[in-house]
Amino acid sequence: MTLAVLLAGLAVFAGALVQGSVGYGMNLIAAPLVALVDPALVPVPLLVIAAAHAVLSVAREHEDTDWRGVGWAMLGRVPGTALGVLAVAALAPRPFAAIVGVAVLVCVALSVVSWRPSPAPAPLLVAGMASGTFGTAASIGGPPLALLYQHSSGPRIRATLAACFAIGSCLSLAALGVGGQLHTEQFYAVLWMLPFLLAGFLLSGPARRLFDGGRIRVAVLTVAAASAVALLVRAIVG
Repeated sequence: MTLAVLLAGLAVFAGALVQGSVGYGMNLIAAPLVALVDPALVPVPLLVIAAAHAVLSVAREHEDTDWRGVGWAMLGRVPGTALGVLAVAALAPRPFAAIVGVAVLVCVALSVVSWRPSPAPAPLLVAGMASGTFGTAASIGGPPLALLYQHSSGPRIRATLAACFAIGSCLSLAALGVGGQLHTEQFYAVLWMLPFLLAGFLLSGPARRLFDGGRIRVAVLTVAAASAVALLVRAIVG
């Protein structure tokens, strides 16, 4: 195993552990590190990995999934995915990442001060659209949806976001395929990342207890803020 493969695998392992424990965060951790190892692994291979992790998460806590919320979010995800593909093709990545980072930081700040969002149909449509755009173009689509569910229980957050990620990742991959950005070698790369994904997911099982019982909201806001900072750093450093 080469050093590059090991580093990318460890990034996927860490991302799978965080997402399996909190509900999202895979690409926050994995995307920047994997991109440093091999830019060709982002976004397509990581989207496939994210879809696999999401399916496992839904299977583990399926009874807590808010399927009604998933439906509204996916209605917004479809046009959001199309916007994300257009952003990839037409916009400079650094300014776009900066805009996304600032938007997420503002939402986190409002949540800390006074904003109490709820997963109602209209906010879910908007969050689904934002998640589709950000996830397709910047590989970080979790914060918009996670912020809406921040006052829910840990199992509800993890299962619902996982269902959204499973469907949303498939939509993003399909859209990227229509745009001619899917290639066979990208899927070969997924095969050697899968063992790291499975190891992180399995370890997240017992780790969930650290965040449930009142600590999940702090974890959600922390991961959202870290996502925003990571995007801003990416925009500044390039």
